[in-house]
Amino acid sequence: MPGDHRARVPARLSRNSDRRVNRNRTGEAVSPHRTDTAPASDAGDTGLSHEEAARRLTRYGPNEVTAERPVPLYARVAAQLRDPLIMVLLAAIALTLAIGDHADSVVIALVIVANTTVGVVQEIRADQAIAALSALSAPSARVLRDGAATEVPSSAVVPGDVLLLGEGDIVPADARLTDASSLLIDESMLTGESVPVDKAVPSRGPDSSGRQELDASEPQQDTGALRAGTIVVRGRGVALATATGKASALGRIAELLDTRPQTTPLQHRLAALGRVLALVTLALCLLVFALGLVRGTAPGTMAVTAISLAVAAVPESLPAVVTLALALGARRMAVRHALVRRLPAVETLGSVSVLATDKTGTLTEGRMVVERVWTPQGEADLTGSGYEPVGEVRVDGQPAGGRELAAVRELLTAAALCNDAELRPPQGAESGWAALGDPMEAALLTAAVKAGCEDRRTLHRRYPRTDEEPFDSLRKRMTTLHRAADSVVLVCLKGAPESVLDHAVLDEPKPLVEVARRNAAQLAAQGFRVLAVASGLRDGTPGRARDAETGLRLLGLAALSDPPKEAAARTLADCRSAGITAVLITGDHPATAEAIADRVGLLDSGTAHGRVVTGQALAAGDVPDPTEVRIFARTDPKQKLDIVEAWRAHGHVTAMTGDGVNDGPALRHADIGVAMGRRGTEVARQAADLVLTDDELSTVVAAVEEGRRVYDNIRRFLLYALAGGTAEILVMLVGPLLGLSLPLRAGQILWINLLTHGLTGVAMGAEPVSPGAMRRPPRPPGQHVLGDGLWQRMLCLAAVVTAGSLMAGLAARAMDLPWQSVLFLSLLAAQLGVVLGLRDRLLTRENLFLPAAVAASAGLAAAALYVPFLRAVLSTVALDWTEIALAVAAGGLGYLAARVGARGQGRWSST
Repeated sequence: MPGDHRARVPARLSRNSDRRVNRNRTGEAVSPHRTDTAPASDAGDTGLSHEEAARRLTRYGPNEVTAERPVPLYARVAAQLRDPLIMVLLAAIALTLAIGDHADSVVIALVIVANTTVGVVQEIRADQAIAALSALSAPSARVLRDGAATEVPSSAVVPGDVLLLGEGDIVPADARLTDASSLLIDESMLTGESVPVDKAVPSRGPDSSGRQELDASEPQQDTGALRAGTIVVRGRGVALATATGKASALGRIAELLDTRPQTTPLQHRLAALGRVLALVTLALCLLVFALGLVRGTAPGTMAVTAISLAVAAVPESLPAVVTLALALGARRMAVRHALVRRLPAVETLGSVSVLATDKTGTLTEGRMVVERVWTPQGEADLTGSGYEPVGEVRVDGQPAGGRELAAVRELLTAAALCNDAELRPPQGAESGWAALGDPMEAALLTAAVKAGCEDRRTLHRRYPRTDEEPFDSLRKRMTTLHRAADSVVLVCLKGAPESVLDHAVLDEPKPLVEVARRNAAQLAAQGFRVLAVASGLRDGTPGRARDAETGLRLLGLAALSDPPKEAAARTLADCRSAGITAVLITGDHPATAEAIADRVGLLDSGTAHGRVVTGQALAAGDVPDPTEVRIFARTDPKQKLDIVEAWRAHGHVTAMTGDGVNDGPALRHADIGVAMGRRGTEVARQAADLVLTDDELSTVVAAVEEGRRVYDNIRRFLLYALAGGTAEILVMLVGPLLGLSLPLRAGQILWINLLTHGLTGVAMGAEPVSPGAMRRPPRPPGQHVLGDGLWQRMLCLAAVVTAGSLMAGLAARAMDLPWQSVLFLSLLAAQLGVVLGLRDRLLTRENLFLPAAVAASAGLAAAALYVPFLRAVLSTVALDWTEIALAVAAGGLGYLAARVGARGQGRWSST
């Protein structure tokens, strides 16, 4: 019946659906949106049909606050032409045309077209890469369609959809509750009220129109009204979407916000650097202009030469190259299962010095496993991992048998009967066994199968349940009654040892109970979660399960743990090698936290900071310096935030992992917030800068490596471009002093700039990670982009390139050869030699684009000498093998200088 189906929705959610929602989602929440109000009755008892949902999506539009308008091509071109240096080139074209120098006019025009094309293409590629990341990390919502719970993108939610909400979800649209269970909503992002609000189905229905209008500007009195963007802190609910998109409460607020893209900190620093370089370069070019006039060169010729030199010396394409490098770096991270939600995170990752990690699901598998069982007959260990029911029972390292195995089976059979969980077999080639229900109960089911007990369904058919008393935080135990025979009832009970190992519950000798208590304490001290299990038989049927919780027989103890992941220890070792300090922050028991930290090797063997600090001690002020502690237990959200802020106050760059609602503040305030993509809540994913689609801590280390790679490649490009630009200025300054009246013409300078800053410059951004990138400490966050000896290397390289080029030109003049063409080719060859010399791995096949770009640049350099049209435009002459050999020697000198400098820098950085 339809009415019955609707009534079942909240019940299904209250058991397992909320877990399935959180586990299956791979996106993070973004701001939901509103389009219009919808009649409540339209949803029906089974939700909208897929056809009706599609019709409403067409009518109301996507559930998005703001749809970013694409930038038209003409706007991109105009933005490139507004660049100050390009405007200088446009002025140079006008000047050359005025003095009749049409050849240089053509070259300058070609350079403008090429630079503008490269800049526009790079912008488009960067936007496409970022858009692809946004699509990969798109948020999702749980709705009822055609009577079935369905996961859809949040943008596909329409007015009239039935929303299924669970803890940690973000409400995707304005909605009205139709069913709720202990629902608590955080509305602080809209109202500023820090206290979450209880929500319940209102006793009164909607108005006569069946519509409900939500207004963010007025206090919300209706406890059944939900607003887009608010957070489910606790409980579950079913709600009817009433408004989406810009018509939602959040949408109306979002229209007041400035959504223009923000530049990254690195781009700010590079822009400032560019302004300084431009001023210095213009001053030097004015000096070149003055020296030319003193030597009698025509003012028009020197003006065009000086302008061309200024443009060639400054890497005007640097901002576009940086944006592209960051976007492609983020794309590579996505391939390695790390989705970057905010582009500045790419550059910040390279300087992470502290990794604050939680325990469950990050260092550990996030799946409970019964590792040890104690019974009055002895102890036994269970092998296997996760929820896969494969393993065996062992006693002293040997397969168990006889009395020990029988006792273990009896305990696990009772635990499987006193159990509401289910095991779900793999659904696909890449999925594994999963738990539906409480993870500890699922672990008991898995252990029962390993011990050879009957499966859950067979047990429940054989011993049907007649009554139950569920677990609660006060009683700390669960009891179920099962029909064992016509007039016999089987009582199964499990719970916390302090609740079960009680003479009011057990009918056992005091010595046995004391032994059980000591074993429970020892197991807990080792970091296990311990459950005690008891059972008994009753004649007749007790009135309630609670009435049967007495006179039971102790079956034993089950020690469960969330074991560490296989890769956890190796990941933390990689962190230490990279100079990253790992800190464990968990809400779990101190003994559990310390046990896991010990198993994964979080602490160095010689460290003095091995003690565990609780959140209570931190709040009481008993910890003068939180950065001296490596393990925190029983922490709340405020304390997690305090720990992160303490490290930041000491000048460290922090990365914080988390998956729960309570991790949101720390994720937001850390330099890099890292959320789990599979099991993380929508709140955690929204607060994070980085989302791990595989929930593996090792992915964070891979992302740090990628961040270092991006930053290294940007610095490598700067070194190459600035060294080449400086060399060109020095050639024009020093050449006349050595008798070379006009070393290079304006067109030749711009052609060199086009070939060096174009193909090869872009190709450098795709260089593979340096072999020692993860064996050096992170760079200081305040370090200048030209720091760590880079500007000294730049000056040395510029001096070598200048000397090599001028020596080739002077040698050609001494041999009465066309020295200007030789100097032109030598300066270009020396810079291409520097490109190859700056590679960390010369013969690597990971970036074949760079040697191909060098080859293409060499080919275009040859075209400038041997293609008649270019030869006439650039005022060059064809060179023979002797003259080419001089240029090749200059190229070899540039290569050797770059290699020697790179090795020296590597030795200096490793010390």
